[in-house]
Amino acid sequence: MKILKIQALRGPNIWSVQRKKLIQMRLDLEEMEQFPTNKIERFRERLEAMIPSLVEHRCSEGVRGGLFSRIERGTWMGHVIEHIALEIQSLAGMETGFGRTRETKTPGTYNVVFSYTEENVGLFAAESSVAIAEALVAGTDYDLEADIQKMREIRQRVRLGPSTGSIVEEAVARDIPWIRLGTNSLVQLGYGVNQMRFQATITCKTSNIAVDIACNKEETKRMLDGASIPVAAGSICSEEDELEATIKKIGYPIVIKPLDGNHGKGASINVTNWEDAKSGLAFAKQYGRRVIVEKFITGFDFRVLVIDNKLVAAAKRVPANVIGNGKDNIRELIDTVNLDPRRGYGHENVLTEILVDRDTLDLLDRLQYTLDTVPKIGEIVYLKSTANLSTGGTSVDVTDMMHPENIFLAERISRIIGLDVCGVDIMAENLTQPLKENGGVILEVNAAPGFRMHLAPSEGLPRNVASPVIDMLYPLGKPSRIPIIAVTGTNGKTTTTRLLAHIVKNNGYKVGFTTSDGIYIQNHMMEKGDTTGPLSAEYILKDPTVEFAVLETARGGILRSGLGFSRCDIAIITNIQEDHLGLNDINTLDDLARVKSTVVRSVKKDGWAVLNADDDQCMKVATDLSCNIAYFSLDEDSPRVKKLSKEGKIVAVYENGFITVKKGEWKIRIEKATIVPLTMGGKAKFMIANVLAATLASYLWGFKTEDISLSLQTFIPGAAQTPGRMNIFEFKKFKVMIDFAHNPSGYRGVEDFLQSVEANKKIGIIAGVGDRRDEDIKECAKIAGRMFDHIIIRQEKHLRGRTEEEIIGLILEGIAESGRPVTHEIIAKEIEAVKHAINSAEEGSFITALSDVITNAIDIVQEYLDKENEQGII
Repeated sequence: MKILKIQALRGPNIWSVQRKKLIQMRLDLEEMEQFPTNKIERFRERLEAMIPSLVEHRCSEGVRGGLFSRIERGTWMGHVIEHIALEIQSLAGMETGFGRTRETKTPGTYNVVFSYTEENVGLFAAESSVAIAEALVAGTDYDLEADIQKMREIRQRVRLGPSTGSIVEEAVARDIPWIRLGTNSLVQLGYGVNQMRFQATITCKTSNIAVDIACNKEETKRMLDGASIPVAAGSICSEEDELEATIKKIGYPIVIKPLDGNHGKGASINVTNWEDAKSGLAFAKQYGRRVIVEKFITGFDFRVLVIDNKLVAAAKRVPANVIGNGKDNIRELIDTVNLDPRRGYGHENVLTEILVDRDTLDLLDRLQYTLDTVPKIGEIVYLKSTANLSTGGTSVDVTDMMHPENIFLAERISRIIGLDVCGVDIMAENLTQPLKENGGVILEVNAAPGFRMHLAPSEGLPRNVASPVIDMLYPLGKPSRIPIIAVTGTNGKTTTTRLLAHIVKNNGYKVGFTTSDGIYIQNHMMEKGDTTGPLSAEYILKDPTVEFAVLETARGGILRSGLGFSRCDIAIITNIQEDHLGLNDINTLDDLARVKSTVVRSVKKDGWAVLNADDDQCMKVATDLSCNIAYFSLDEDSPRVKKLSKEGKIVAVYENGFITVKKGEWKIRIEKATIVPLTMGGKAKFMIANVLAATLASYLWGFKTEDISLSLQTFIPGAAQTPGRMNIFEFKKFKVMIDFAHNPSGYRGVEDFLQSVEANKKIGIIAGVGDRRDEDIKECAKIAGRMFDHIIIRQEKHLRGRTEEEIIGLILEGIAESGRPVTHEIIAKEIEAVKHAINSAEEGSFITALSDVITNAIDIVQEYLDKENEQGII
């Protein structure tokens, strides 16, 4: 078997709009296509022996053991690999359960699709599942546990931490979108101007001064002490003489820890003699130049969490320990504790595995123990000097036991330091009494406190501490999203997108939009190029100045990685015509419609899909949508439009020369088409269709008809506003038009326009596109033969696997099929072809350059026009 391609889908996609995180693997079964599972001796037994948990996969049978039943009856290896990929992720602690396997047009080649929780793990699972299947077929050994451990390690490296993850999960539960910014824990919630950011538990509302204070333990203690809050006596030391002076002042026992430490690193607890104190100082200085030395306070370690100045949780933290049974040594007891299913690698589970380190050995040494010592029955042996969960500690929820005075104290501390998310470390016998009564003290105040001990305590009630964070960032009534209008289709996407952006901007919004020629914010080009994929959409949604997004969305990005947004308010399909067929398993118009429909299927339930009523494929798409649907049409009198109007649907139509919105039988005339510049005086029918689509979407959003009308009148087409969309340059003796038409439908639109153009001679500059089907190249040439008197054939920039001779041969066949006596010549380079056409143009000619590299063609023509204007000659 051979993996041909693996890609990760990250948004609504052709397989599922709801399941946004999918791996799609293109797999060639090769000789295994001839061997379904019932023809492979003992395959089911070997699979069940290796992964017995697959018995829970019901498959299409709908019963436990369903997959194994399918395997016994015979199924293809792609289907088995799909289930293996899902199960090994589950075994690695990442439950996920959606999968699809479909054969492509190429016999023996399948798309194997399955869900993932962590993208890198999913990609690894794809390769691993194929290797496992191959081993099972061959009957060879395979180290499955090594792969599972590898997936755990990948997840630990790339996943969001438990605190960050809990906030994201709470946001998702409230339908707040999120974007991970980079590979660390920096996360954006919401879109555009409504975004909020956080990293770990530091939020965009967290004061930088407050963080600096909290990180400076000396300053924290000084401020708390000045506010009459009990703190442990101590001082800052860098050298042994300073340490000695501090000990003389506060006495033993002491705690030594780095001034800027975290997670208990470099800390030595309950130090009772000078030799240990010197050793502790050296150890702490490995993590920071300055060291804090404090009086060791007996009692229990408590963490209190305050968010937005309100106490939300409190936990008693217990250092990692083992309890003796009188027969096992400490090493064996640690191994037994680590078998607890709640313990896992890193942060994968509620608790973390206990690892033996220097801190462990030092603590045992003080007890004159080693790892081989057998503790007495019931003896508690502490293995860490701090109670951090990351070192194997446990937590007990005590939120409901806190005395009101201690709650007041914690909330006051958060205000004194100034932290919006504040962790207060307390050492005391209990929190049920005021600290001033039981002698408890504040040890530290933490910025970015961890949430795991509260989210999943080993004892007591779990607390959803992420909820108050979201309450703080998005109080009731504050929006997290911005309006999104998505535009897809075969032709007209860019023009419709630009017109919509113009309408939105004229209505007072700061608009960001993506097109096939660049990313724009408020008409400022930010990035140049074809920017119609998910990364470009995300660029707009990440920009903090954008209030409204209009996103051109092309097939390539959808197939490659899905949509760049979770849902939109309005989606438009301009049309669905033959283009790029035969690529990426998209072989028919139905296949293409399935891709385009991803955009309208992502519309929110009370949003609108805007569809072309003159397009049969669009009407098919309409039958499978759960949102509101409105239509546009160039023919008010078509049976389809009449039926829609009778049903009370909203339809934008071109009637009696007007751009009109019909609500049932009522008409709202927006503007006369002849005074909308984009329609070329009403001559460009396909431009009128684009105007209808944009007008209808604007009307559905709620813009006033008079504002829409004004925007239609002020949107002036040209090389600057609509590059490559019927850009006409008027020379003294002839005209030149540049258009991006590159498929039969686009050519027919140009043909329709040229019928209204009077010219002594119509000259066309065309090229075949290498990645189109033979019939598409010939059809374009046939249309060119109908609309031009003379054709200059140039070479398309990217041959995409074809030869120049092959493409030109197809073009000549198409021209011949037009049935007209058309002359032609071949000029390989586009620049030279355009120059030749202009230099040899006769008076009254109309030159049309159908260009795939718009900028080059426009620059050449503009250069000639500027020269004529300056010199009065060409």
